[in-house]
Amino acid sequence: MNNKTFSAVALTRRASLAALAVSALALATFAAPLPSVAADKSIKVGIMSGEDEDVWRVVTAEAEKKGLKIETITFNDYTQPNEALERGEIDANAFQHQPYLDNQIKTHGYHIVRVGYTGVWPIGLYTKKYKAVSEIPEGAIVGLPNDPSNEGRALRVLQNEGLIKLKDGTGILATIADITENPKKLEIKELDAGIVGRSIDDLDAAVVNTDWALKSGLSPKERIAQEPISDNPYRNFIAVKEDNKDADWVKTLVSSYQNDAVKAEFDKVYKGTGLSAY
Repeated sequence: MNNKTFSAVALTRRASLAALAVSALALATFAAPLPSVAADKSIKVGIMSGEDEDVWRVVTAEAEKKGLKIETITFNDYTQPNEALERGEIDANAFQHQPYLDNQIKTHGYHIVRVGYTGVWPIGLYTKKYKAVSEIPEGAIVGLPNDPSNEGRALRVLQNEGLIKLKDGTGILATIADITENPKKLEIKELDAGIVGRSIDDLDAAVVNTDWALKSGLSPKERIAQEPISDNPYRNFIAVKEDNKDADWVKTLVSSYQNDAVKAEFDKVYKGTGLSAY
């Protein structure tokens, strides 16, 4: 074989090998699955029963498009979702604001962190007996939620309306022991957050969380005062165990909530009583 023939053969072999390599790469690229942000993970998310179930059906559909399968676990009171998350019975929850979580961590030592905001429900003062705060009489019975963060929140609504005064320097976890002035001699009744709205017929007025007001059949026309919305520290959020805060599935979960499709359902379900907060 002369040099020209050898060179031609060598060139042909090199060309064939290169073509095979390109073909193999193309096949591998074609066969490889599309990358999934959530790595096709399945998770359980704790939420409150009721209207939020409709919102989370849309969240679940959005997450599924991204390879994240969500099973929602419903709860009927505020104490259970963090306990279940801490024990690993669920992977995330979405029901609380930061003052509530801070108190839960202080009380129970939970290792839970906020990863993405959802909505805010301004707490309000409701009554079926009076048209304005000024009509509330001396000695009126006023109900408040009894969990630490929401009681402080409710007391601030009463203070903003001039019904009571709290001692200076009182933080967001105020209690009835912090009341320094009560000019109308209101009788304050501390009740479970889920019960206070349903007890409105036995009270002169009650400060009720908006989600529980809806569940209790209270309407905006029965709300005679509410907390300010601007700079509100009570925005709700999605929470996870601290060890998971940077996980890919957490980013997918948050983005599956924070989008236009979910906002549209949120606005439909809550009819303006709740506001998207991200």
